[in-house]
Amino acid sequence: MDNTLLMGQNLVREYGTEVITRALDDVSVKLNVKEFASIIGQSGSGKSTLLNMLGALDRPTSGKLLFRDKDLSGMNDLEMAQFRNRNIGFIFQFHHLLPEFTALENVLLPTWIESGKADRKREARAMELLELVGLKDRMKNMATNLSGGQQQRVSIARALINDPNLVLADEPTGNLDSDSTDQVYELLRNINRDLGMSFLIVTHDRHIAEKSDRVIEMKDGRIINDYKTKDRLPEDLWECLAPNNCKHRRTA
Repeated sequence: MDNTLLMGQNLVREYGTEVITRALDDVSVKLNVKEFASIIGQSGSGKSTLLNMLGALDRPTSGKLLFRDKDLSGMNDLEMAQFRNRNIGFIFQFHHLLPEFTALENVLLPTWIESGKADRKREARAMELLELVGLKDRMKNMATNLSGGQQQRVSIARALINDPNLVLADEPTGNLDSDSTDQVYELLRNINRDLGMSFLIVTHDRHIAEKSDRVIEMKDGRIINDYKTKDRLPEDLWECLAPNNCKHRRTA
């Protein structure tokens, strides 16, 4: 049985008209069901561009994106937006919470986009997710009345509210201290294990990358390495991840 959830085939993304910049250069990659993978690489290597392509946030200049073997390239913008809302959760470095809303209301936002209304069942699910991420006592707090780590936990709960098959995260711990980073990572791994969601994370934190099941390394818009961490000795894995692709932990 094919275990493939998402596949990008020969993805190319170019920007500009007179001067063309190729941000993705013929990239093919697939992500399996229940997989937890990291994308690493120096700034400008194409990591976020690839994540945007795989998340159907942007369209490739050429190439195909398939989700459970369904080619998404024929979808119009509305169909693509509906697909994203139903199947993919997004976690960003900057939480993008609405400051005038409570934690609970921010989590419910994707359900309002989908249905245009709130109901008790969805609200109960949002409350369950906030409890799952450790914010049971902060549901009614305004977004501005939460710490950075708490805001990121709200954004994680928001990414899960529609029970997506896949969660894409772009530097989800980039603004957090080391303790908060470890807590967020453990939370994501628990969700991956307990709820069976696939994760693909862009990160500069080598501690996060080395704990992933799989590491995808990019350079100049191409994938140059793609390996399972269990197949590398710890010292070899550390050498692969440092110092070019990842950074040292923040301690404050």
